[in-house]
Amino acid sequence: MSEYGMLIDYEYCTGCRTCEVSCKQEYQRPAGRVGGVEVTEYTHTLPNGKLFITNIPHFTRACVFCAGRVKKGLDPACVKHCMARILTYGKVEELVKMLPAKRKAMIWTKGSS
Repeated sequence: MSEYGMLIDYEYCTGCRTCEVSCKQEYQRPAGRVGGVEVTEYTHTLPNGKLFITNIPHFTRACVFCAGRVKKGLDPACVKHCMARILTYGKVEELVKMLPAKRKAMIWTKGSS
């Protein structure tokens, strides 16, 4: 298991895709090319007929946790720019301690892809 990971508290993801944009800008990836993080939108129809939308950021094999930024003491670009503050980067053992307080969350590590 990886020593570091990303806690994704997707309950509050608004689907703004700022994480995607910041990653592509950090690594100068052109439009249409996959970056290190992507947001997938899921729609559900509730029993009362209302539509419920869930956005879940997921990390691709291109993600390197912004190793260059982290080495300088900075957060990964996606964490820095996430307007909903749903991404937390850190040691997996610390992230696991945060999970019980979250309703809809997961931890992504380099071995997760």
